[in-house]
Amino acid sequence: MLTKPIPSTNEPLPVIGLGTWQTFDVGGDVDARSRLRTVIEELAGVGGAMIDSSPMYGSAEQVVGDLVAGLHARERFFLATKVWTTGRAKGIAEMNDSMRKMRADPADLMQVHNLVDVDTHLDTLEEWKAAGRVRYTGITHYTASAHEAVVRVLERRRVDFVQINYSVAEPEAERTVLPAAQDRGIAVIANRPFATGDLLRRLAKRPLPGFAADLACRTWAELLLKF
Repeated sequence: MLTKPIPSTNEPLPVIGLGTWQTFDVGGDVDARSRLRTVIEELAGVGGAMIDSSPMYGSAEQVVGDLVAGLHARERFFLATKVWTTGRAKGIAEMNDSMRKMRADPADLMQVHNLVDVDTHLDTLEEWKAAGRVRYTGITHYTASAHEAVVRVLERRRVDFVQINYSVAEPEAERTVLPAAQDRGIAVIANRPFATGDLLRRLAKRPLPGFAADLACRTWAELLLKF
């Protein structure tokens, strides 16, 4: 799998990761966990590493932590999660709880989810990064209406990653967020790469264009990720 360097360190990271919103919120369902274990095994098998979660995603963090631990392969994965609350004390408690659930201490990446109390949590994360509790820090959002606010944070705070909605259906990040990240050496995680599946549903019955073969793309998903 293609890798790209994280700008702040030049550490290589595979370009395809795994999100866990809704799909990993399965609690103790044994059959569902078995299927998700296969998904994680497939991710590792093709050279992927990042698994991204959040306390907002119900039981997803716990499920990820249990499944990765069951594979005895923590070192193969780049585990990312988020803080999604207000106040320093609540943020610290939530991040500690997330790291416990994911069995990731240090966490590879801790992000402030949807800019909630962003400066408070980034203050904590700067301290944690210096102490080795987290390897990388970041901020996230999922709507174009928040892009200007995201850029303002990138302008005043130092982070390693920004996670933003970006696809051929939602290209707005090209106007502001992507240039700001490039100027400051910040890695970009594109969430909603298929517009929450809407792109694939719309294209399901259409044949691939001829140039897809020239790009070694066999599916619409592969082709969309090229752009």
